[in-house]
Amino acid sequence: MGRSAAFFDLDKTVIAKSSALAFGGPLYRDGLIGRRDVVKAAYAQIMFRLGRTDEQTMARTRDYLAELCQGWPVDQLRQIVAEALNELIHPYIYAEAAALIQGHQAAGRDVVLVSTSGDEMVRPIGALLGIPDVIATRMVVRDGHYTGDVEFYAAGHNKVVAVRQLAAERGYDLTTCYAYSDSVSDVPLLEAVGHPTAVNPARQLRRIAADQGWPTLEFRHPIPLGRRLRQKPAAPVTAAAIGVGLGVALGIVVYGRYRRARSAAVA
Repeated sequence: MGRSAAFFDLDKTVIAKSSALAFGGPLYRDGLIGRRDVVKAAYAQIMFRLGRTDEQTMARTRDYLAELCQGWPVDQLRQIVAEALNELIHPYIYAEAAALIQGHQAAGRDVVLVSTSGDEMVRPIGALLGIPDVIATRMVVRDGHYTGDVEFYAAGHNKVVAVRQLAAERGYDLTTCYAYSDSVSDVPLLEAVGHPTAVNPARQLRRIAADQGWPTLEFRHPIPLGRRLRQKPAAPVTAAAIGVGLGVALGIVVYGRYRRARSAAVA
């Protein structure tokens, strides 16, 4: 049997918001985008999450984002992300997702974030979660600036291509691997593994999951990712402990402790 991994979509699966849209405010304040760009990007993101996109629409969105980024200094974008990360992302990580990720790592599985957002945004979020492996959209860079060309667009079937390439390199047996996503656009990713799970699914993905017999999870508790969530559990977690019930239960326990600690601090 080959090695195993767990692949997690990012937006609305691990974090309770869109990672790309979360940074819209800082990008606007730093003059990299205008108001119209914020509105267009938000609309494109909403359509994408609802699954109301075909290949042509996804291609147009990719080209629009590439054109939008043309000429941006790479270091400036990275600085914006670094400065805004704790405020915009840190408090919105699902406790249930963090617990589930931790359980997979304790069981010896690699964990990989797979997101359509840019690598410059996804990789720092992965570092917050203790996840070094990231599949994300990559832009072409020349002389420290984005050229306006896309090296790799991590959306739809392209995610599957990247996952299969990584599996070939590392010897993952995809039939033993896990995948989690809230988006109907990630159905190809979910179909590519032996253990797919729909997280916070909208109606279309929920219907597909029911037809396919896939389990569903509801994540409801975004909390700041404290140090204890990044620490490894004291006792090893077996593969069987990665079940839906334990993942949700751990998240709720952590959330409850956080609420009690916060109440005590206020009192």
